[in-house]
Amino acid sequence: MHENLSLKMFVILMKASKSVTEYVKKDISRYDMKTNDFAILEALYHKGELTVKQISEAVLINAGSMTYVIDKLETKGLLKRQPCKDDRRSIYIHITDKGKQLMDDIFPKHKEAIEALFQGLSIDEKKMVIDILKRVGQP
Repeated sequence: MHENLSLKMFVILMKASKSVTEYVKKDISRYDMKTNDFAILEALYHKGELTVKQISEAVLINAGSMTYVIDKLETKGLLKRQPCKDDRRSIYIHITDKGKQLMDDIFPKHKEAIEALFQGLSIDEKKMVIDILKRVGQP
């Protein structure tokens, strides 16, 4: 019986994850942006200057895709690369004024969309889900 509950929980978690992912993709597409573009800009917007490795770890995008997305965002003038003075192998990425203005406009709307997604849950339920998912996510 225990194993059946674990399997059922897994299936429901995967379906919920897919549903949330699709919802977020749809929301972000309203801004003519892809999920990876938004994720990188959002990380820089909230955390400030980061290395490519730090961004990759923060937004869970594989390193192979990072260069392409960063190139695209840099071409649009939304972020900029800056060599690290202490380590020539490292490159810092920072959001430009244009990127910050874009996120100043987009992020509050995105936050509202996320709030709407979870509006059916109470504060206590949200805290419980956070706690459970943190425990599930620990190796």
